[in-house]
Amino acid sequence: MAAIAEHRIVAVTACVSGVAHTYMAAERLEKLCHQEKWNVRIETQGALGIECELTEEDIRQAEVVLLITDIELAGVERFEQCRYVKCGINAFLRDPQKVMVAVRKLLSAPQHTQLILD
Repeated sequence: MAAIAEHRIVAVTACVSGVAHTYMAAERLEKLCHQEKWNVRIETQGALGIECELTEEDIRQAEVVLLITDIELAGVERFEQCRYVKCGINAFLRDPQKVMVAVRKLLSAPQHTQLILD
């Protein structure tokens, strides 16, 4: 029996204060991706600066980028050529399934497709 291919997702989480919500969103996203059997790498931009910074290779291999942020991200231009979903951090924490549905849709969308969720 053939193994099911894992999708590759990368994400950046960042909140205004750069503390709790940044890491809460990263943890929630990691659990959701694990349930979906998706391979995920998450960069956090918080009070401690950029942690687990995504490499060019990570971004190039990603099928979808998820930007979960309430602030202007450092290095956002890295994702201009990618399919991405952008969502506020509080909206993600309130309704993560809405974001996951958007990610699933983007998996089959043309490159450069960008969804911005309220």
